[in-house]
Amino acid sequence: MSTARRPMPFLKGHGTENDFVILPDPDGRLTLSAATVTRLCDRRAGIGGDGVLRVVRSAADPDARALAGEAEWFMDYRNADGGLAEMCGNGVRVFARYLLRAGLAKPGELAVATRAGVRRVRIDDAEHGDVAATMGAARLPDGPGESVTVRVGERGWPARHVDMGNPHAVAFVTDLADAGRLLDPPEVAPAASFPRGTNVEFVVDRGPGHLALRVHERGSGETRSCGTGACAAAVAAARRDGLDPAADGRPAAFTVDVPGGRLRVTEDPDGSVTLSGPAVIVAEGTVDPAWLDAE
Repeated sequence: MSTARRPMPFLKGHGTENDFVILPDPDGRLTLSAATVTRLCDRRAGIGGDGVLRVVRSAADPDARALAGEAEWFMDYRNADGGLAEMCGNGVRVFARYLLRAGLAKPGELAVATRAGVRRVRIDDAEHGDVAATMGAARLPDGPGESVTVRVGERGWPARHVDMGNPHAVAFVTDLADAGRLLDPPEVAPAASFPRGTNVEFVVDRGPGHLALRVHERGSGETRSCGTGACAAAVAAARRDGLDPAADGRPAAFTVDVPGGRLRVTEDPDGSVTLSGPAVIVAEGTVDPAWLDAE
């Protein structure tokens, strides 16, 4: 990493145990290679995380400069394998927690630029309380006659393609153990439906308006939670159950249990999906420049 000749500050945060290395870089001076991201996210030889959140002013990053008039801050999110990601629902909530904690934003609603567009986040306290993010509208690319299938080993399930700014394949299963160990990405077909790969959710019903899921995240493996995955699962469940807020004028609300905790998802009649749950900063420090330079 060419810029690393002095200690690099970092923080560690999580949303329902979907955890991130946070790199404050307000002026856009860091150049992150995929290898550096992978080393930072290594749970044995690095800090450990499902991904990296680089905190940079939108005006200072070419990927977000066009959004600077709408959002001062850009969430440059990288998966644990170093790949760029369009969106991260838990990540944007942790990102907002950091901004408030660092005095870079005020309580209330704030706008955050992402590769999937501007997301609005509601946060009222720097240390405590849930954080809610408006994730925009879900897109359901499946057309008439189209179908998606998810396979793990010899077993397969029909799945719903839901786009929350990033891609998801949502499969309803009888038992969460049906997903197996999820050490490798599940097979998803047709592959052409997901040219940049996809997150895969395995979902069970716990009761009316109550779901539970496990997820294999693109570029990160199985994670303890996925915010956009919870949103995708809720939208898929609503359509399966004949609920469509845009058509019937009534919100559809779901509680979604993930291995790392509990999230709440509401789809409103205007099409917007809101994700709410805890977001926590747990540590901060600096990365040894000699370790970075040894890349």
